Amino acid sequence: MVASRERFARRSRRVRYGLRQKAGGRPRLSVFRSNKYIYVQLIDDQAGQTLAAASSLEPTVKAELGSTNDKAAAKRVGLLIAERAKAKGVTTAVFDRGGYRYHGRLAALAEGAREGGLTL
Repeated sequence: MVASRERFARRSRRVRYGLRQKAGGRPRLSVFRSNKYIYVQLIDDQAGQTLAAASSLEPTVKAELGSTNDKAAAKRVGLLIAERAKAKGVTTAVFDRGGYRYHGRLAALAEGAREGGLTL
């Protein structure tokens, strides 16, 4: 029987493989979701460099919302990463959901990034 962590790793690899095929040189918006926080990075895979990052752990998000593990916090982090991406001159990216389902906090984060002006 395959352990759940291994299944998650397989899903992550499968998703990233598909993204590499379709990315066309666009940076990757990578998401990590823990039980308490949500983290997102804008990564340029060609240069191997992180362009921007945001998380619900940041003091501005924590002070503004109070809770760090709900959809409102995820949406605020999406708006924050979009703002930072625009400051770096990035307007389009591919959404790397990792092994997570596009649902709940991940969907709220992507929606927030789109509202902030990032094309996913």
